[in-house]
Amino acid sequence: MPESKLDNVVVVLFEPQDPVNIAGTVRAMKNMGVRHLRLVRPVAYEPNRIEAIAHGTRDIMERITHFDTLAAALADCVRVAGFTARRRAAKYAVVEPRVAAPQLLDFAEEGLVALLFGREDRGLANEQLDLASVVVTIPTTEHASLNLAQAVLLGCYELHLAADDATRRMRPPRKKAPPPTHEELERMYDDVQRSLVAIDFLKTRNPEHVMRSIRSLVSRAAPDGRELDLIRAVSLEVLRTIDRVRGIYTVQKQRVERDAP
Repeated sequence: MPESKLDNVVVVLFEPQDPVNIAGTVRAMKNMGVRHLRLVRPVAYEPNRIEAIAHGTRDIMERITHFDTLAAALADCVRVAGFTARRRAAKYAVVEPRVAAPQLLDFAEEGLVALLFGREDRGLANEQLDLASVVVTIPTTEHASLNLAQAVLLGCYELHLAADDATRRMRPPRKKAPPPTHEELERMYDDVQRSLVAIDFLKTRNPEHVMRSIRSLVSRAAPDGRELDLIRAVSLEVLRTIDRVRGIYTVQKQRVERDAP
């Protein structure tokens, strides 16, 4: 078995007409961990130009292989998924990419599987779809025409998720804090209530109902200890600011009374 099931996935572009779409396909494959691209009678392109558009993809560029016929490009594949947006009279088995992905990965344990995409101007004709094991249609609005590289990206994305091959993980928080204790939560609720009283927020409201809503909100948010300290700091600063303002007002009032004739 290869290191990743995606190593047994190949993207096949049938007669791609625009070098920019080849570059977009290479970028999409690099993003999603698919490494093998096969081109059937492609438009002439400069590899350096492709890499200039799709930066950091030389490894995929060096693996690109060219074929004269679609049959030759698919000859060693044990499963082929043909992507199309058009409705067909023939009764093909049609699935969405999310359904096709795990099925393709099952076959990838035994051999190569292909994602097949057609020309930009008309997609895959019935003759090409006849070579597919399954037909895949990407759900869209009535405007079903997708850019070629976008379609490749969506197909590879579903494979990437199904293979649990998400190699780029989110970094953990720089400062990880433990969850607050019940005692710390109660101190925070007390500080919040005192600050609300100080600004007369509860003067025309039911304090019990307001505090119950705040408790419910905090419970759903599940803040860690550092976040809880921030809430407390805001509440305490409200109280300190009110004390400072009251102190200034008292001093000014005393001066007025002292200077009065």
